[in-house]
Amino acid sequence: MIPSPRRHRLAAAASLVLLACAAHAQTSDPAAPNSPAPIIERNAPPRPAVRPRVTAPKPASEPAAQPSALTADLFYEILMGEMTARSGDPGSGYALVLDAARRLRDGKLFQRAVEIALQSRSGDAALAAARAWQEALPTSRDARRIELQILIALNRIGETVEPLRAEVAATSQIERPLLMAVIARNYSRASDKKLAASVVERALVDELKSPTTGGLAWATVGRLRLNAGDNSGALEAARKGQEVDPASDAPPALALELIDPNQPLAEPIVTRYLASNTKATPDLRIAYARVLVENRRYSDAQTQLQALTTARPELAEPWLLLGSLQMQAKQDSAAETSLKRYIELSSSQSNKDVDAADRKRGVTQAYLALSQLAERRKDLAGAERWLARIDSTEDLTLAQTRRAGLLARQGKLPQAREVIRALPERTPDDKKQKFLAEVQLLRDAKQYQAAYDMLAQASAAAPDDGDLVYDQAMVAEKLNRLDDMERLLRRLIQLKPESQNAYNALGYSFADRKIRLDEARTLIQKAVQLAPEDPFIADSLGWVEFRLGNTAEAIRILEAAYKTRPDPEIGAHFGEVLWSIGQKDRAVTIWKEALLSDAENETLQETLKRLRVKP
Repeated sequence: MIPSPRRHRLAAAASLVLLACAAHAQTSDPAAPNSPAPIIERNAPPRPAVRPRVTAPKPASEPAAQPSALTADLFYEILMGEMTARSGDPGSGYALVLDAARRLRDGKLFQRAVEIALQSRSGDAALAAARAWQEALPTSRDARRIELQILIALNRIGETVEPLRAEVAATSQIERPLLMAVIARNYSRASDKKLAASVVERALVDELKSPTTGGLAWATVGRLRLNAGDNSGALEAARKGQEVDPASDAPPALALELIDPNQPLAEPIVTRYLASNTKATPDLRIAYARVLVENRRYSDAQTQLQALTTARPELAEPWLLLGSLQMQAKQDSAAETSLKRYIELSSSQSNKDVDAADRKRGVTQAYLALSQLAERRKDLAGAERWLARIDSTEDLTLAQTRRAGLLARQGKLPQAREVIRALPERTPDDKKQKFLAEVQLLRDAKQYQAAYDMLAQASAAAPDDGDLVYDQAMVAEKLNRLDDMERLLRRLIQLKPESQNAYNALGYSFADRKIRLDEARTLIQKAVQLAPEDPFIADSLGWVEFRLGNTAEAIRILEAAYKTRPDPEIGAHFGEVLWSIGQKDRAVTIWKEALLSDAENETLQETLKRLRVKP
């Protein structure tokens, strides 16, 4: 028979109370410590014997309480509290459960009262229950933690100083890092974020001064300042944390998030830590290298990774990052060695703890890079072999795009285009990436008119797509349709005023043709403002300075750009400026380096042909 809804609710409530009581009840009769709890029988007459007394032990973090009597009346009160709360009157149910919790001094009942209050969206009642819990069991960490969470949720941040201070004092040194992470996470949710940072700083006043906890505590304060938008305050916290505890990795980890051209004092905190701590965590150095890459400081990133692979050659991830940077710097032999080392280590037993999905993505990235390296040395069969090792469906598009490129290099452009067109289109982005890949095939094959027509048609359908506008402008330049190129780039600047590539491309086109040089410099300087670490934009600026006759300034800019990124196009420009002032031997040396990197670079070949140089 299916029970009625009312019978079902009564049974559920009774079961909940019975389970709670049975889990914590123990008989006070020393002669029968394992005797079962007494059964309350339906319709049974009152028993003449004295009701057994039971205690309600607390959770592991609760202090031992004095024994209390779980009488039939109290049992009934708890049962009625649950039933009332479940039947749509949480206020009355809350009062009954809270009263029973006070009388029994039972942490789980206090917690249940808090839950009922929160379910009825009564934050004040939940706080009252948590504080009653604290009053009944003053050393309960569970009560204090719940009180803190409720106060933060109610945005009563100012009232959390003392409970937070008590919680920190009760936490062992080994658990402090986890606690600080929890503090940063919980207080970051406060609506008044500046107040949250100030309150945590006051609560941690003792920890901030301690040589053993100061670094971690200041980093916690700094993260909350950063969350409040106070970058300078966060930087100051990282600096103070390192002063108090130079061995802590928390301040430099915070400083990593602050590295920016506008914050020149952030990076020294990181470099100081890495230089003085021989046992610095590898993760921090890897993170620093990633930040350097994001800021286009490829040479500095490579230096960090080389130091890490020397100190910890058994770690896999640094080899992948190093190989990618070496490949980008056209250090092909070193890149191949690093990438193969990564593949070897990624499958070793010592790296089995790495997430399987991350490891598979990394190996796929290495295969793609090795294929590209093989293609550079014109080993197309070798390039195909590396691609064939990729078995990830998620990376199918990348692998097939590379495979199409190999076919195009062999003069099989129609087959290459079919490979791209056969790729699945699971999302609109997939469709766009397929389109752009096919356009790139046409550009690489110097089929510029076909590429331009495809882009023009797509751009007409999506006139606000900046990627399409930029690509169409670049193909227009190849077709010598310079008016179209200028029109498209100015259109892109209207669509995306922060597009450094648009300013740079337009300014460089003027400089290369020796026209409107003042405007060219203004455009490129705007691009430099938007991307100050980009070596290709620096190359454009150096080139326009050369066209304007500022040779010394051009050499300074181009030399720095070539040092950062020894790209053949930058080398072509740098060499020509040196050639123009009679430094022909140095110019030839740079051009030879550039030829080794990419002998087919159009700018380099045009420069050598125009100057009649055969390095």
